[in-house]
Amino acid sequence: MATGAIAKPREVVRESVFHWEGRDKTGKVVKGEMRAGGESVVAASLRRRGIMVSKIKKQSFARGRKISEKDLAIFTRQLSTMLRAGVPLLQCFDIVARGHSNPSMSRLLNDIKMDIETGTSLNQAFRKYPIYFDPLFCNLVAAGEQAGILETLLDRLATYKEKTLALKGKIKKAMFYPLMIILVAILITSIIMIFVIPSFKSVFTSFGADLPAPTLMVIAMSDFFVEYWYVLLFGLVGSIYFLIQAWKRSPKVQMAIDRLILKPPVIGELMQKASIARWSRTLSTTFAAGVPLVEALDSVGPAAGNAVYKEATKQIQSEVNIGTSLAQAMQNSGVFPNMAVQMTSIGEESGSLDSMLSKVADYYEREVDETVDALASLIEPIIMVELGVIIGG
Repeated sequence: MATGAIAKPREVVRESVFHWEGRDKTGKVVKGEMRAGGESVVAASLRRRGIMVSKIKKQSFARGRKISEKDLAIFTRQLSTMLRAGVPLLQCFDIVARGHSNPSMSRLLNDIKMDIETGTSLNQAFRKYPIYFDPLFCNLVAAGEQAGILETLLDRLATYKEKTLALKGKIKKAMFYPLMIILVAILITSIIMIFVIPSFKSVFTSFGADLPAPTLMVIAMSDFFVEYWYVLLFGLVGSIYFLIQAWKRSPKVQMAIDRLILKPPVIGELMQKASIARWSRTLSTTFAAGVPLVEALDSVGPAAGNAVYKEATKQIQSEVNIGTSLAQAMQNSGVFPNMAVQMTSIGEESGSLDSMLSKVADYYEREVDETVDALASLIEPIIMVELGVIIGG
């Protein structure tokens, strides 16, 4: 009976970054960094290179905060600027990593630098960290490496990230103020219902007269709040939590919510314009880098930030793939306004699609600015009137 040896799984050695210092064969002091599984590995490697090691120290990092999109945008801009200035790639990473205020970002850049030192291309090194570098970023870096215009495409990527961040900031600003007013309104209403009205209830009943229906209704609501406030609180929090989880996990729920978000008069227009701006900016950046249109559309849908536009992009991509013009496919999707379609058509006919899409993005970003200002001035009186009705009713 044949027996086979059971192979033990190989133990994964966790590598760290070590700073080392020593003297070469000529007696000159040399120093550097090495990624290895331990100090003994570093020492052995350096001895093979003829270096007499005097000091090896493991590099330690503070835990650091989470790496943000702003961190990545700043890094992209710094990398582009330094490459344009003629700074070698590895030195760029070293400079940014050493000077960064976020230890997590420094650790990430050092890891990427180590990969590049071992012969990995820049885009492949980025692809190892898909949480931070999406396919759009990696594909454009790859195109830049192949065409020898890496610094140019990094500059475009930096501009793209900066404009995208600015747009997201405007959306957050637009939504923050009304949400805060609504929360304050809920808080004030709850305080009135739970604490204020019960204190007046005994006064009302001492009159001995029949109270009007609105007053009785308010008292009944107050009694309900006092009796079941915890049910209302947990119900509200639970509903919000489960809605968020359903949005994350279910494409159907996400589509339904994202479609609903586009319906309200002012907020819906704001979200639509923001999605079109992101969609156009992404396609402009990708197409300008020389990526074929059908392939460029792969990155566009997710970048729009709305499931409706993501689904529409799939339809557009399939139509473009069989020979339909981009403008016609956009019109067929039914989610792009005539202005965006017409400008895209002009861009296709004139051979300047990337430039025209960039103008579309610029236009809708300005529209977002105006809508944010309009929303801020419109939402306050509406919420105040509603709050007055709730409190005074």
